[in-house]
Amino acid sequence: MSTHITLEIAASAARLVVEEGLEYGPAKRRAVKQLGLNGRAELPDNQQVEDAVVEYLAVFCADTQPQELAALRETAALWMGRLAEFRPHLTGAVWRGTATRLNDIHLQLYCDDSKSAEIALLDKGVDYDVGSVPGPRGHSVDRLSMTVQCPGLQEAVGLHLTILDADDLRGALKPDAKGKTERGDLPALQRMMAEPNPT
Repeated sequence: MSTHITLEIAASAARLVVEEGLEYGPAKRRAVKQLGLNGRAELPDNQQVEDAVVEYLAVFCADTQPQELAALRETAALWMGRLAEFRPHLTGAVWRGTATRLNDIHLQLYCDDSKSAEIALLDKGVDYDVGSVPGPRGHSVDRLSMTVQCPGLQEAVGLHLTILDADDLRGALKPDAKGKTERGDLPALQRMMAEPNPT
């Protein structure tokens, strides 16, 4: 399979990520179908999709995306402050700088006791649903999902809290090939938000 086809899949997936708020995995699979390719097509890696997303945003969303990203980051920072005792780290598109109003906010909480975050939410009167996602050690972990108000967007957005073990924090901040990390804590987010052209 040629590199050209892989990049075409990445570009098509990027459009779905931006316009429909899809996660990278489902966007790649749908892109393959939309392009009429068979299931054996070589899929782009997440970095290729992210590069295509950045390109798409620059071309089609330059006048709206920075404000939408800033609004989502402000809401993320607010909730990170509220959940500070659980060492929250922001991850996903809102952290990486590619989010639009269609993206949800993803926080990872590093807890000594996995139920403590649920108790804290109940104490705050927050309604949430419990699901599960694959964790860093290969077994599934709880994810608490809720809908919260995003004042900067003047609408509700999804907030997902992935509950991880406190010990998982040690390997969590390794940078990728481009020197970017997959997640960051509140001070790191605030530094990013203070930059003149945050990405």
